[in-house]
Amino acid sequence: MQQMRTRPATLAHQKLSDLAELIQAETVAGPHTKVSGLTLASKSVHAGDLFVAAAGQAAHGIQFLDAAIDAGARAVLTDPVGAQQVPEGFPMLVVPDPRAVVAMVAAAIYDSPSEAFVTIGITGTQGKTTTTHIAQAAFGPSRSAVVGTIGTRIAGHPVHSALTTPEAPELQALFAVMREEQVEACFMEVSSHALVQGRVNGFIFDVAVFLNLGRDHLDFHADIDDYFAAKALLFTPEHARRAVINIDDEFGRRLAAQTTIPFETFSVEGNDANWRVTSIHESGRGSEVSVDLPSGEALTFVLPIPGRFNVSNALATIVALSAAGYRPEDLVAGLADLQGVPGRMEQIDTGRGFSVVVDYAHKPDAIRAILTALRPVTTGELVIVMGAGGDRDRGKRPLMGEISAELADVVIVTDDNPRSEDPAQIRAEIVAGISGEARVHQIEGRRAAIEFALAAATQGDTIVVAGKGHESGQEINGVVHPFDDRHVARELLEELP
Repeated sequence: MQQMRTRPATLAHQKLSDLAELIQAETVAGPHTKVSGLTLASKSVHAGDLFVAAAGQAAHGIQFLDAAIDAGARAVLTDPVGAQQVPEGFPMLVVPDPRAVVAMVAAAIYDSPSEAFVTIGITGTQGKTTTTHIAQAAFGPSRSAVVGTIGTRIAGHPVHSALTTPEAPELQALFAVMREEQVEACFMEVSSHALVQGRVNGFIFDVAVFLNLGRDHLDFHADIDDYFAAKALLFTPEHARRAVINIDDEFGRRLAAQTTIPFETFSVEGNDANWRVTSIHESGRGSEVSVDLPSGEALTFVLPIPGRFNVSNALATIVALSAAGYRPEDLVAGLADLQGVPGRMEQIDTGRGFSVVVDYAHKPDAIRAILTALRPVTTGELVIVMGAGGDRDRGKRPLMGEISAELADVVIVTDDNPRSEDPAQIRAEIVAGISGEARVHQIEGRRAAIEFALAAATQGDTIVVAGKGHESGQEINGVVHPFDDRHVARELLEELP
């Protein structure tokens, strides 16, 4: 399928003097210069861009100004340190902290494109990707856009993107493309990193959705409370007009008690929410769900993907779109067309008497959720192949091992993305948390571990290959090697006798 463009086809042009007034720039050189885009990366400069040169972890962006100018940058936004290295006469805006204003500048350059459609921001430790895809199915792919972990799609067309939540300049450019493509709604994953770093500044979501919060990113956040505080930023008047909150989650209840914007609540577990699930009939293929609405009426829908947690994700979608003005009964019709989300509870056809599921679960709560969902539909043994990423929160490793052993019959500990760490040390830290009756195997090499699991599988077993989901590479010592759990599983299945 043809890739969608990442910049709008029709460019607006903004004077530096107008931008300077907006951000209260301390210095303006070349005030009548007009710019038509902006970027933080010299390699991404388009002709006519405003290049943002800010201080970074390793270097100051001003070091790349010459390359940006060669690529067509028309002006630079920088700080007083960077300003000292700008060539005399080159158009320039100077502020104390360029990163603090870049989202505002991006929105201004593209003329506030997100005001042309409904924006729904979704945050949570797990379920963001699935929820955006459920939302797109309910709303209609040709009329909507998705921004998230496994990529961006605009009106059904893929767009290349690297981050769960793009940097503000790229995000506003994508919004401008969405406006040109006349999408009616954008469903966007919002990470805690993006909130802290200001990537979603410069516009206000129509609806913000809170799914859940569990241990993750504690290599970035000081502790779980700091992580929650970052997520809670989304539910402030500066970022959202309305909120939708899952009160089955303890942090959701905490958020509902503190947010100052209008909100609605939902529950799958029978809690006293505005939207409450009253019955779920589950099978290995999906669920039939009944919901009590705030109006007192009942709504029934069929969700064609398995897992109780996906019922919660689907309900979040319906409540969010209802808060944005859409009728619930119109939305559920689209759920019947929902296809599986890549790398999320993705079934691999084995042609045999056992099941293989590939999932992105790489956090303690995510492992608990998928094993809990698959246990009722597993007549044989429940097997998990899992590892943990290197150069990330080490504290979650024994917890992942503990939960795997608690809920699975067989735990195969192997390598995920070890990055710069010793894979054997990572595996040892996972195994340190394991106790109980589960049979545990520690196998070096992810392919070998998957092969071991498949070779041992018997009638009725379910094998979960967890941790990498949709990813197509494995990072080892700074090198990303081609590796896709789904492709590897299919190859190994073909080799079985």
